[in-house]
Amino acid sequence: MIEAVVFDLDGVLIQSEEVWDEVREVFVRERGGRYDEEVQRAMMGMSSTEWSRYLHDTADVPDEPEAINTEVVKRMLASYESHLPLLEGAVAAVQRLARDFTLAVASSSNRPIIDTVLRVAGIAGCFAATVSSEEVARGKPAPDVYLEAARRLDVAPERCAAVEDSHGGIRSAKAAGMRVLAIPNATYPPDEESLGQADVVLRSLDELTLERVAGANDRSGK
Repeated sequence: MIEAVVFDLDGVLIQSEEVWDEVREVFVRERGGRYDEEVQRAMMGMSSTEWSRYLHDTADVPDEPEAINTEVVKRMLASYESHLPLLEGAVAAVQRLARDFTLAVASSSNRPIIDTVLRVAGIAGCFAATVSSEEVARGKPAPDVYLEAARRLDVAPERCAAVEDSHGGIRSAKAAGMRVLAIPNATYPPDEESLGQADVVLRSLDELTLERVAGANDRSGK
């Protein structure tokens, strides 16, 4: 029986991958580093510690990782305060599930970004716990962030359903032992192997109903 639902943030509640991509690309190019499709895809799902180190070590950004992280997050927060790119149906889906399940967020975004998004969207009160992958040892696709979310909720992982959009996120939630409802990211879709691990594949947040979560072993939504 599912007792809790753990949402990813980027690509599930907000259409943010494009914002992250734009902000990091501008920053990297300003610093004389390399930014291409390989760099962009490699960073998907990484924690802030991991992607800032990656930009320094692999993409030739001369700034130290901590400085990279600080500046990119500063620019992201400014963008979200100006315009929050909520996905259609995000607020309604959260409020709908909050009536019957305990909710959490397990995100690769930094803590200030998670808090800002939920505050600006007006849904912070719907979540009993939020976890950033910067608060655990490893980012997605490792299971750490989902296991920590379950721990903070005091709910066994196998009694949690995760809502994900990306290959790393799907693998992370499955590795944690959770049931996974995937809503594939339209811009950066998960690979077929990762998508095949999902218990349910939905077309949109409108299909994320109480019934689909409770029967998350039904793959008829694929």
